[in-house]
Amino acid sequence: MNFSINKVLPEEAYEYAACHIACWQSAYKGIVPDGYLENMQKEIEQRAERTKKNLAESPDSFYCAKLENRIVGVLIFSKSRDEDKPDAGEVGAIYLLAEFWGKGYGRQMMDFAIETLKNAGYHEIILWVLEENHRARRFYEKYGFIFDGTKKEIILGKSLTEVRYMLGV
Repeated sequence: MNFSINKVLPEEAYEYAACHIACWQSAYKGIVPDGYLENMQKEIEQRAERTKKNLAESPDSFYCAKLENRIVGVLIFSKSRDEDKPDAGEVGAIYLLAEFWGKGYGRQMMDFAIETLKNAGYHEIILWVLEENHRARRFYEKYGFIFDGTKKEIILGKSLTEVRYMLGV
């Protein structure tokens, strides 16, 4: 199969948003309340419009993973948004449709993000992950990311804790 990672084009915003929602619904099942995940589908038009706006503002941050020209993954990375890490890069999102988990595509996506951030001059990369998302945490830890002790609370239908991971490059 032909796998590629490309910048998201404005005309792909709807497919990108649909993939993002489907990825969330798989990745966060049992962590984020079912009602919250189910309601995401109702917001697809707004999410597609937000994607177009984001692409206009930060075209170099939004990527998609494709298999045979079908968007199967979402990848977002940029300069860190954390005030205490102003010189770090950040992987803001890395999601893959569940049917493609465990096939090496996630590693290719992470390699791409890290290499691009490294080439942009970042020597440290952070990411945030839900504390209860053990599958993702294992992936990041195998990759070499280390939990740095920083946590924050977010609301996604209920209060959840995000933890920050760091990687030196």
